[in-house]
Amino acid sequence: MGKDREGRFIPLKGKPSGSGRESNLGLRPQISEDELQQDEEITEKYTSGEDTLAPNVHKRHPNRNTAKGDEEEYAAKHQPQNTYKNRTDIRLTGSIQPEPLPSAFTKDGFKELAGYRADHCITLYMPTHKAGVEVNQQQDAILFKTMLQQVQQQLQQKDLPPDVTEPLLQPGFDLWNNNDFWRSQQRGLGVFIAPHYFKYIQLPFEVKQQCYINHSFHTSALMPLLNNKEQFYLLLLSKHKATLFEADAFGMRPVPVNGMPDGMDDVVHFEEKDDQQLFRTGGSGAGHGANYHGMGAGKPDEKANISMYLDEVDETLWKEVLSTSNTPLLLAAVDYMIPIFRKRTHYKHIMDDALIGNYEYESVPALYEKAREKMQPYFNQRVQQALERYANNSTNGNTSSIPEDVIPACYYSRVDILFVQKNAQLWGTFNEQDNRLTLHDTEQPGDECLINAAIVKAVETGATVFMLDKEQMPADSSLAAVMRY
Repeated sequence: MGKDREGRFIPLKGKPSGSGRESNLGLRPQISEDELQQDEEITEKYTSGEDTLAPNVHKRHPNRNTAKGDEEEYAAKHQPQNTYKNRTDIRLTGSIQPEPLPSAFTKDGFKELAGYRADHCITLYMPTHKAGVEVNQQQDAILFKTMLQQVQQQLQQKDLPPDVTEPLLQPGFDLWNNNDFWRSQQRGLGVFIAPHYFKYIQLPFEVKQQCYINHSFHTSALMPLLNNKEQFYLLLLSKHKATLFEADAFGMRPVPVNGMPDGMDDVVHFEEKDDQQLFRTGGSGAGHGANYHGMGAGKPDEKANISMYLDEVDETLWKEVLSTSNTPLLLAAVDYMIPIFRKRTHYKHIMDDALIGNYEYESVPALYEKAREKMQPYFNQRVQQALERYANNSTNGNTSSIPEDVIPACYYSRVDILFVQKNAQLWGTFNEQDNRLTLHDTEQPGDECLINAAIVKAVETGATVFMLDKEQMPADSSLAAVMRY
């Protein structure tokens, strides 16, 4: 007999330990002598010692297929769990592919994205890097994965089951695993996720890290793409080349110009012909043929040569690009070339200010930053004019900085100019049918960001929207508007 930890004997199981206790043996109340003998034979055959199966007994596996003949039922019961810890082996059936939104984002594209509705619309914004140690260390990809995991946790808190959240986020984890994608970023990234919907847009400007889960996407951060009216040309002039650039609020790109002279030597040549010294204007690069002139008293002076060269540059630009444009043009050249070009050009939209100096070997990003700084006062005029209009109308009832007034006005097409504080949020609901607005200090179930909703409605109804820093906002409010009526 065995002993317990205190040294006491433990009675053997399955056999009586004393007289008068047969009723507690666990035997059948009525058992014949033959049945008892049969039980003893079975026990002897299939056991070895006390409560131990004999070696010849085949033990069935606990995960055996008990649904013989119904393989679908068996497969459903034993389907492996789909978790992101082992995501490299996950390939959900019917998983959609991440799809880029066009970089030339239009008003129609904005409306389509803003108007998308689903039970769970996920919006992610994050800053990214074009180059540098951040790219080499995959910091952007790591941040994106972290944000996806945060979304997964938030969805779980909303009691969404794994069979809903996993296919919803799977394209995001596929994108996280795409190394080529993370090595070709710009300054910001926006990602928009919904059931059977996954789109992203690479942004030429930095955005604040943000996660938004609602029944619609958060699109106000994309407004700079629609308000990009800060377009200008930069003409870089030197004796060795003339280069035209097209620039906006986000960057600058060279513009190929057919026939542009390849420096001054491509326009003005000196040759000997019939014992007479001639100079030739109009080179092969300019595309205007060659004109020969007698030298008379001698070669033209340097100023005359530069004038002929810049005249050829202007003729080419006018013919190929500028004749149908009214985009402002900023000049970049050494000081003596600027007035010569101004005097000879056909174009009437040249900026009074200019970049003075030798920028022939300046990098495009560095040149753009200098040009952007020069152009900033010009482009600030739009905002200043709109703010002046707000101030001039503030006494006649055609303006408001009260969200309770501005938000419904955006829905009912009353807003002409909308001023919005960057990164501001205001939670609540608005029922357009009965004009009922509810505001909350923090997000409540069923709420949406009403600032985002106001921007969407303002764009849809043709209003002009300005995203301003807090110190620029009228009346120190997160929303302000000039009304149409």
